[in-house]
Amino acid sequence: MSTIVIAKPGTDPLQDPIDLLIAFEEASAAPIRPEYVEETVVVPRLADDGHNHGAGELSYQLHAAGCVHTGTGNGYRAADEDADTTALLIPDFYVLHRDPTEADKSYRKTYKGWYPIDMIALVGEVTSTHHWTDTGPKLRTYAAAGVPVYVLINRRAKTAHCYTEPITPGDDPTEAYYDSEIKVDLGKPLPLPVPYPTLETAAFLEAEE
Repeated sequence: MSTIVIAKPGTDPLQDPIDLLIAFEEASAAPIRPEYVEETVVVPRLADDGHNHGAGELSYQLHAAGCVHTGTGNGYRAADEDADTTALLIPDFYVLHRDPTEADKSYRKTYKGWYPIDMIALVGEVTSTHHWTDTGPKLRTYAAAGVPVYVLINRRAKTAHCYTEPITPGDDPTEAYYDSEIKVDLGKPLPLPVPYPTLETAAFLEAEE
């Protein structure tokens, strides 16, 4: 993911971040799909071919291994105990627990295009210009939401990571983390937990040649 605008929203508690992102979209001359994480609006620019090719390759590998609910492009909403929006994220790729149910579709309609984040079984992000979002706020947010597996491709560090066992030690979601991590150099196979395949990551190095 690459970022060209990062902005703290206003403090008005009555403004849902969903409406804030809609305002960003309407104000932009070019099509954008902003996200919201840890009280920050993140507006991604078009990713390069190395990012898109590699993310697509990983998604293909997951689907080819029988993960039929693999996909890209959907947006997911996280909320706190009061049902207030805490995050709005569009992963680079994901595997869902299920096909969208009628309840999921109703949720998406209610929240203006965002599905519930508890649909996600595995989530994947590929870093680009500003890697900090994927390696920090998004990691913590996915862990706080209880997403079981987080796959991270850190193109700057040239490493691939599989995070599992999400933990939120207290009431603060920004302190959430994954208790288990497998890390390999980019280009080497990345083992994932059952029932997922080992992912080949060489495509990211090949794209940079």
